[in-house]
Amino acid sequence: MQVDETREPLSRERVLRAALALADAQGLAALSMRRLGQALGVEAMSLYNHVANKDAILDGIVEQVLAEIDLPRPGEAWRVAMKRRASSAREVFSRHPWAIGLLEARTANSSPNRLGYYDTVLGCLRQAGFSTRLAMRAFSILDSYTYGFILQELNLPFDDRESLDAVGSDLLHQMAERYPHLAEVTLAAMQTGYDHAVEFDFGLDLVLDALEAARDRA
Repeated sequence: MQVDETREPLSRERVLRAALALADAQGLAALSMRRLGQALGVEAMSLYNHVANKDAILDGIVEQVLAEIDLPRPGEAWRVAMKRRASSAREVFSRHPWAIGLLEARTANSSPNRLGYYDTVLGCLRQAGFSTRLAMRAFSILDSYTYGFILQELNLPFDDRESLDAVGSDLLHQMAERYPHLAEVTLAAMQTGYDHAVEFDFGLDLVLDALEAARDRA
């Protein structure tokens, strides 16, 4: 049997990259050892030489996703750092929409990289004068806002100006008289446009304002 010397040797990193790509393309439910082996062109049993089991793969791809998020930098102003991290998380989890649920579900056997992610964010807040309890709450609130916005964004029936106009016109035609307030905001969105990033930043600033006020009161 002739060996293909051009193909990258199988390794944990290569297995995890393939698992991440499979989850992105087909969803987390499609991720199995058999399908992963097929994607890599190897027998499923070969994967066990590099990963212990499917749980190890799930933990590994969570770690890969978290590594894509832009974390606070040493000495950086907390508000700048939190805003950049939240915006980066929105972009990352929008690319990997399955990852939010998996991140929250994989609570056991956290890797050093994952724990370091949490520690860095909490450390930035603590250095900015947040109490231990308030830092924990701030982290939770910021993630709750970010995750909620992502889920809403992914489920909106439009993603560009053309689809917004189409959906808005249909809503106005069907509901204008019965639902005047909904018609009003729909018409406003059609007139001014709807930018997901702008709306995200608006809400994020409100959250940061409230957290800053809570810190100052404390």
